[in-house]
Amino acid sequence: MKKKKLSFDKDLFKRSVQYNVKTLYRKTMDEATPQELYQASAYAIKDAIVDHWMTTQKAAAEQDPKIVYYMSMEFLMGRAFGNNLINLQAYKPVKEALDELGIDVNLVEDQEPDPALGNGGLGRLAACFLDSLSTLGYMAYGCGIRYKYGMFRQKIRDGYQVEAPDNWLENGNPFELRRNEYAKEVKFGGYVNMKTDDRGRTVFVQEGYQVVKAIPYDLPIVGYGNGVVNTLRIWDAEPVQCFQLDSFDKGDYQKAVEQENLASQLCEVLYPNDNHIAGKELRLKQQYFFISASVQTAIKRYLKSHDDIRKFYEKAVFQLNDTHPTVAVAELMRLLMDEYYLSWDEAWEVTLKTCCYTNHTIMAEALEKWPVDLFQRLLPRIYQIVDEINRRFVDQIMRKYTNHAGIDVQAKIRSMAILYDNQVKMAHLAIVGGHSVNGVAKLHTEILEKRELKDFYEMMPEKFNNKTNGITQRRFLLHANPLLADWVTEKIGDGWITDLSEMDKLKAFVNDKKALEEFMDIKYQNKKRLAAYIKEHNGVEVDPKSIFDVQVKRLHEYKRQLLNILQVIHKYNDIKAHPGKDFYPKTYIFGAKAAAGYLTAKLTIKLINSVADVVNNDPDIKGRLKVVFIEDYKVSNAELIFAAADVSEQISTASKEASGTGNMKMMLNGAVTLGTMDGANVEIVNEVGEENAVIFGLTSQEVMDYERNGGYNPMDIYNSNPNVKSVLDKLVDGTFSEDRELFRPLYNCLLNTINSNKADQYFILKDFEAYLEAQRKITDAYADKKRWAKMALMNTACCGKFSSDRTIQEYVDEVWHLDKLQIEVK
Repeated sequence: MKKKKLSFDKDLFKRSVQYNVKTLYRKTMDEATPQELYQASAYAIKDAIVDHWMTTQKAAAEQDPKIVYYMSMEFLMGRAFGNNLINLQAYKPVKEALDELGIDVNLVEDQEPDPALGNGGLGRLAACFLDSLSTLGYMAYGCGIRYKYGMFRQKIRDGYQVEAPDNWLENGNPFELRRNEYAKEVKFGGYVNMKTDDRGRTVFVQEGYQVVKAIPYDLPIVGYGNGVVNTLRIWDAEPVQCFQLDSFDKGDYQKAVEQENLASQLCEVLYPNDNHIAGKELRLKQQYFFISASVQTAIKRYLKSHDDIRKFYEKAVFQLNDTHPTVAVAELMRLLMDEYYLSWDEAWEVTLKTCCYTNHTIMAEALEKWPVDLFQRLLPRIYQIVDEINRRFVDQIMRKYTNHAGIDVQAKIRSMAILYDNQVKMAHLAIVGGHSVNGVAKLHTEILEKRELKDFYEMMPEKFNNKTNGITQRRFLLHANPLLADWVTEKIGDGWITDLSEMDKLKAFVNDKKALEEFMDIKYQNKKRLAAYIKEHNGVEVDPKSIFDVQVKRLHEYKRQLLNILQVIHKYNDIKAHPGKDFYPKTYIFGAKAAAGYLTAKLTIKLINSVADVVNNDPDIKGRLKVVFIEDYKVSNAELIFAAADVSEQISTASKEASGTGNMKMMLNGAVTLGTMDGANVEIVNEVGEENAVIFGLTSQEVMDYERNGGYNPMDIYNSNPNVKSVLDKLVDGTFSEDRELFRPLYNCLLNTINSNKADQYFILKDFEAYLEAQRKITDAYADKKRWAKMALMNTACCGKFSSDRTIQEYVDEVWHLDKLQIEVK
């Protein structure tokens, strides 16, 4: 039986757009600006969404399902307009309606700014998960912060990254709902008094604190074609009392605006620079702010229809997306004991059964640790609770391991304690305070269990599990690549939209000459689309017939954008040395933001742009090599890039990338992976076959052996490998900068410890020759058009495992145990 489609009233939508233009702007349709037309159209779509949203809430009230609260510092949502239309199954009627009104739907979509609520893979994963939860029909709330300026808007000035405020809320957000009725108070600082209440109970009271009001803004998360609309609840901060007139009148002007200043700082930016104590303090305040508001709300919601707080875990589960939200463990304990008078043991049972933790990294700097004095000063009651959790856990370690032959109990405590070396270790709190700890790819989880979190795994193996990341095909194929989406549907039907394993049926076409030609023509059309974007934004003409070799992701040394650009320099040297040699044209496309305080990453961006400037303007190159750095990489331009990529660069140092999801997005769109056996690359190769990817470099085990035992000296490679020497010398000989010392820190970090703790910490030179060979293999494969078309189509056909729908269903079955909402599609 054919699945029933959601109904959508095209004529009502048209009337709504016209009405909104009139009432919002006092204008006719002809007078309205593109931004005003976007706002009017978005409000009209919101009308349709709200009906489904209310139906979902009503169904939840009647059916009382268990709710997952997905807590994350980041939600990299991407533009909502087109995605909402797709999930409402209304893209076609809305396009027709706007056409009839003389409006181009693409123009409308382009007026929407990307919401500045996230930065990298962590936030995009959270967004994909929310999409899948709604599409699969599970009740969920995303919980985060309504950042006013996001991390930053990246500008490239003279090749350097410059951070500008990303004022995405300048024109308001038509899809959000402000919910004053659910405001919560969040307290910082002060001290804790122990008192006895009128019932003779010992109570802990925080006094002398600062307080802010958390105001929730709700954004709809529309499921595909099923009438389910979940909620992303992001919190803004406001002062409880805007202005203290008595302090002002007494001349204490600072105190008069104290609350206002605290509130305004909390939600300004994502990841404030924490190279200084003020930045660290602000980050910790942000984390506690949204967690306290979210946990308070979850408990209040539960108590609306249940009276036994001891069974809270039966109807709520908290998934902590990395270490940022892990203060939720202690905040839930605080509320259960201080507000609802549970005993420690009762509160601990509820907390353990409610909290789950996703680890996203093995990088030590990303496993958050807070100085005890800062934590104690900002969150005095929370610190007391963490201290007691730690005391009991250390006692547990001692009971388990004392008198065990060959086990150093103090070493175990040193490795596992939550409070140690004057630090609060948030990953340890999350592991101890919850019932599930998961990695995000098979290899990543194995490394956690065998190395990074080995002692925890040995003590509590039942908590550990793997949930390989996934992506939503609805945004990254159906919306991002309509040409390919239509072609896939024509070949195998539209079941893939909600069941990506259906893509396996495309394997039937890998030897079909006509199908392969169609598939590659779609890729060519998408490359032309991206080439036009590059021409408009970079002023560089690129040839869509060249190989589009793409590396777009957060800029970090372990992701090895530096390896990529060094290889480009080698290619440049080669062309210059052999001007008559036949080189297959290649366009190297980079996109990345570097954290504001991460100087090596920012210098790498400058190097990429300096190389681009030289290469793209050298008449000897004759179009055989182009380098492009796409400014302000974000979801909306990522959609164009993924659809156009021929080669997916996934070249992180083996063992360092937890999963990666850009690899999945490019695979979905028919790009071939060039990468190391790291993160989810391992599983991608398992699915697609080694013959349909190009893998190079050290294995994760080899990397870990070098890190443990030593034995690697990059100077040996520099002195013995002329390719490496000639490339590195180019960094400091004036080829790419008149200032020969500009790139000296990059040169040094590869060869010595002048600018880093370890020479070539991420094994760039060790993998360099293997990477050159991998690039040659890619070029040879691409030159064989028939072979490449088969490789590309096989990647799309084998992507079924990598849907976030699959990941979410695994969480539901193995960790969360949710029930589906039953909603009749109308």
